[in-house]
Amino acid sequence: MNNELKNKKTEIALFVTCLVDLFRPSVAFATIKLLKEYGYTVVVPKAQSCCGQPAYNSGDYEGAKKVASAVINEFDKYKNVIVPSGSCAGMMAKHYVDLFKDDPEFSKKSLIFSKKVQELISFLSKIPDRKKLHSNFKGTITYHDSCSSLREAGVKHQARELLQEIKGLKIKELKHTEVCCGFGGTFCVKYPQISERMVSEKVADAEASGAEILLSGDLGCLMNIAGRASREGKKIECRHVIEVMADMTSVSPIGKKMKREK
Repeated sequence: MNNELKNKKTEIALFVTCLVDLFRPSVAFATIKLLKEYGYTVVVPKAQSCCGQPAYNSGDYEGAKKVASAVINEFDKYKNVIVPSGSCAGMMAKHYVDLFKDDPEFSKKSLIFSKKVQELISFLSKIPDRKKLHSNFKGTITYHDSCSSLREAGVKHQARELLQEIKGLKIKELKHTEVCCGFGGTFCVKYPQISERMVSEKVADAEASGAEILLSGDLGCLMNIAGRASREGKKIECRHVIEVMADMTSVSPIGKKMKREK
C-alpha cells in the first residue's frame, strides 16, 4: 500500500459509480462513514460520471475514451481513488491503460491514474493498524464473489476476513460462490435467456445456503440477483457488503420498498 496511507489524514477521492449514484446512494454514504471512522478525509469530485465500461464492453472504444478521459482529468489531482465496485475498479485500473495505449496524450496519464485506483474492500483490508469493525449487525449471510472483484481486483478472502470481525455475523458459503450471476453488464442485455438461467441458479444457490442475506461488492450483481429473487418470491435479501461493515442496514434491502423516515 502507498506509504502515504499510513497517515490517517490522507485525502481519498471517492468514485461513486453510476449504479450507486442512481439506485443505491446508501453504498456511497456507508463508504464515506467507514473511511472517516478510520481517519481519512473523503472528497467526492462533482464532475465524475460513468467509468466508461458499458461503451468499452460494447466495442465503442471512442465513446469509452471520451468518458474515461473525463474521469482521469477529474481525479488527476488526487493521489488515492477508492471505488466501491469491482467492475468499475477493474475498468479504471486495468482497461484504461489498454484503451489509451496508442493515445499520445493519455497513455502516460492513464498508467499513472491506474496506480491510484483501489477497489474498496481491497483497500480496507490493507489499512495499517486498522481497528476491527464494530458493526451491530446480527444475522447469517452468504457472499457472492463478482467476476470483476475476483478476477480483476483480486478480492476474495479479504471480504470474508473483514466480515468475520463482526461478532453477530455468521457466514454460510454458496456452493458455487465464484460462478457468474449472469449480469455481466451488457451481457444480460445481449443474451437475456442465458443470463436469466444463470441468475436463477445463483438465487437457488443462495437459498440453499440457508443464509438470510446475500452480500457482494458489486451493485450490478446485487441488483440482478435481488430482482430475480423478488420475481421468484424468494425471501433472501441482498445488500452491498459495505452497508453491513459500516453498520448502515437501516435502509431497505436492494429491490425492496424503501422505508420512510418518520
